[in-house]
Amino acid sequence: MTPEELFSILSKAAKLKTTTRHCYTEGDRKESVADHSWRTALMAMLLVGEEEFRTVDMNRVIRMCLIHDLGEAFTGDIPTFEKTASDTKKEDALFLGWVEHFPSPQKEEWLDLLREMEQMDTPEAKMYKALDKLEAVISHNESDISTWIPLEYELQLTYGKENVQFSEYLKKLSKSLDEWTHEKIRSNGGTGETGKEKE
Repeated sequence: MTPEELFSILSKAAKLKTTTRHCYTEGDRKESVADHSWRTALMAMLLVGEEEFRTVDMNRVIRMCLIHDLGEAFTGDIPTFEKTASDTKKEDALFLGWVEHFPSPQKEEWLDLLREMEQMDTPEAKMYKALDKLEAVISHNESDISTWIPLEYELQLTYGKENVQFSEYLKKLSKSLDEWTHEKIRSNGGTGETGKEKE
């Protein structure tokens, strides 16, 4: 990979730093896609030592986490409750078209990762997807509840549940997140009927 090729890829990827998501961080700043991708990868790294995941290639999971939302550098982020199949198809096509112009061997590695992520058959792909969903729930629990819209009171308790079923550890983590969510709602009045509309 030449320096020019590297700079070109990094410049496109850098758009995720300023592409915002449907979540607020501390200080009422909108979370960026880069924020989310980085912490999803960090979660994978932190779980390397867990006995349940000793046979999972966590370095591969980290790679999946780092690249999984790069299609949003082309389309922006669309919240899960608004995203359509057409949106996903467009994002995937733009992402794949970009990767097809990478030099070798990076192109082949990325295409292999993207195929695995799409097929969702391996422990690594299942792990990345579960962490992707769990990180989003964590981020919303960290945000001020005044930034939640009404549907998020239920979504916080259902989002990603199907993705953690393959793992006892992740099911336990999800249950702890539910307890956190319930406590957050209770301590803030518990109605879920008000919330600041997000852009």
